[in-house]
Amino acid sequence: MLGLLILAVACSEPNPAPEPDPAAVLRAIPDADPGQYDRIQDMKKWRNPYLIVRADGIALFDSADSAEIILKTDEVLPALARLSASKWPYGRVVAAAEGGGRTLAQDGAAIRRNKGIVGGILEGAHVAVKWVPSN
Repeated sequence: MLGLLILAVACSEPNPAPEPDPAAVLRAIPDADPGQYDRIQDMKKWRNPYLIVRADGIALFDSADSAEIILKTDEVLPALARLSASKWPYGRVVAAAEGGGRTLAQDGAAIRRNKGIVGGILEGAHVAVKWVPSN
């Protein structure tokens, strides 16, 4: 019985390596270069990640298929860290806008709360934010 237990332990798969810290992954991206993006007025030309702050969470806009991936505020950094380096041509900066259509006064408060939370999270990870007007 002891031999089977030793064999089972020896043959078991090693624990997978923990995922790297998202903030550390993002710090590997070069600093934001405002000279490359400050003059962009038409957000259809924006090539870095684009976040839409909504009452029900944060949407990561995928311009490749015009889809919004809805995230909780604590999922934003891991989602950004999973993006390839090619998604960051302007350096470590995201565009962000309020969105989601306010139907109640509560929606405005929830959007402001989410904006503050995600702004703080991004600032803590040294990710610049270019706040843009809502569409």
